[in-house]
Amino acid sequence: MPSLTAAVVGTGFIGPVHLEALRRLGRPVAGVLGSSPEKSQQAAERWGLARGYANFADLLADPAVQVVHLASPNRLHFEQCQQAIAAGKHVVCEKPLAMTAAETAQLVALADKAPVVTAVCYNVRFYPLCLEARERIAGGQLGSVYHVTGSYAQDWLLHDTDFNWRVLADEGGALRAVADIGTHWLDLVTSITGLKVARLCADLRTFLPVRWKPGGSVETFQSKLGEPLPAQPVNIDTEDFGAVLLEFDNGGRGAFHVSQVTAGRKNSIRFEIAGARAALAWDSERPNELWQGRRGEANELLVRDPALVQPAVRQFTNYPGGHNEGFPDTFKQLFRAIYDYIERGDVKAARPFPTFAEGHREVVLCEAILRSHREQCWVEVG
Repeated sequence: MPSLTAAVVGTGFIGPVHLEALRRLGRPVAGVLGSSPEKSQQAAERWGLARGYANFADLLADPAVQVVHLASPNRLHFEQCQQAIAAGKHVVCEKPLAMTAAETAQLVALADKAPVVTAVCYNVRFYPLCLEARERIAGGQLGSVYHVTGSYAQDWLLHDTDFNWRVLADEGGALRAVADIGTHWLDLVTSITGLKVARLCADLRTFLPVRWKPGGSVETFQSKLGEPLPAQPVNIDTEDFGAVLLEFDNGGRGAFHVSQVTAGRKNSIRFEIAGARAALAWDSERPNELWQGRRGEANELLVRDPALVQPAVRQFTNYPGGHNEGFPDTFKQLFRAIYDYIERGDVKAARPFPTFAEGHREVVLCEAILRSHREQCWVEVG
């Protein structure tokens, strides 16, 4: 079978991450689409790609492309997913899948009927030791899950001079920290535990109600680099912080917070899962270590090593123990799972990667969190 060929939409922070991961897998990339024909061509030349597409229709018309990677702004996902599926392309979409649950529900229905494979880029699942945690829980090592706690904290929006399109509700949606990073935490812990959120109660806070928008565009995580640009004040109503209480479908409980204004936390995802027999804890800033706590014997700290993890995890960890794997490797392993699945050709088989249905679930959770905050009450999750 000829190797599947991709095209990447988006030239900001995450588009190049997709490109690098695909190249590490040996997957050909036909071209790239930016926010203008000029940006497309500049990116194609910078990255050594054959084509910089003039627009999305131009990309979809390219017969060389079988898989479309959407790393575009959130507000474009719904329409671009629809068009790519209609064009017969497989789709890998960055989160959130779309701006509303009504839109994501439509995409799930469309994907279910289409003869293509669709996925959402919740890459954090594919840290090897997160996969190991999932296998240990599935194997019964923790027993019944009592509670899950954790956080996702960053500092790239700490100052009122830090600005990016994500802070604007009309660009990224009514939720920012919860939708941008909180959904990664929720997807991670529900995929590891196998639990679903049944009810939740949320409190959100915008600490910086006015930010200074520079005259030029600022890419994600880049606001603290370079010379300050002339700026104007902009009112902000998306949250800098959120705290959420959870009730899972097994009766277990959970609590997590998200923050994009925690000084010194660059990209810290943490969870601790307490079970009837044991506990597990992990931190993305130390991603090659998994802690397992026990009551009647010594605790364990597993340092990532293909020889020491569960057999199902070994295919997603490529370097020997002591040779650390991190953020870029999660995209490589996620894309490996997606492309291998496409090439096997059995679209009815279980999908070992985040699906459109799971992307829809995260948007449903976001809407429940927003409603809970506004009404100051517990909300049932449909």
